[in-house]
Amino acid sequence: MARRREQVLDAAIQVLGGEGARRLTYQAVDAAAGVPTGTTSNYFRNRAALIDGLVDHLQALERRDWEAFAAEVAPADIGELADAVSRFLRYATGPEQARTAARFALYLESTARPELRPALTRGREGVVDWGADWLERFGSPVPRRHCEILFDYMDGVVFHQLAFPVPDFDPGPGIRELLGRLLDRATAVRDR
Repeated sequence: MARRREQVLDAAIQVLGGEGARRLTYQAVDAAAGVPTGTTSNYFRNRAALIDGLVDHLQALERRDWEAFAAEVAPADIGELADAVSRFLRYATGPEQARTAARFALYLESTARPELRPALTRGREGVVDWGADWLERFGSPVPRRHCEILFDYMDGVVFHQLAFPVPDFDPGPGIRELLGRLLDRATAVRDR
């Protein structure tokens, strides 16, 4: 039962991220999931419930990815951290492009449905907490603020790549420059 619900939510992410919010219907999700007609509506009684389920599912998937990323990455310097972040951005705009597009679609949905904002905010806050720990290790005196700047930049880069794809996408130079400026400046301020 839980597996079927996940299957429906995975399909809903693919529909939302690949075809847009207007195509997010019970029928489209059932077809994408390869389940009998009516399955999605059995789990989610209306579109609002489906969107709520998507928010929670998407955040669980992204948390899993961030935890796997954290387990694999042990950067020794800013350059290695920038390389790791760049790999993650290529993953988010490559193999997980539909999921990333779905996340942005949910952000836009929250303009019409403000009740989504707390859940979306909690998801981002969890990732910012994790990222701030990394930046603190590299000497940031304001790691949370620096992490918010980094993530805002990352969202912009990802959004741009989704909207205007570049075949040889390489976010590395911008990430390296941003991290270098944030953390070099932090070191200079701390050393005064």
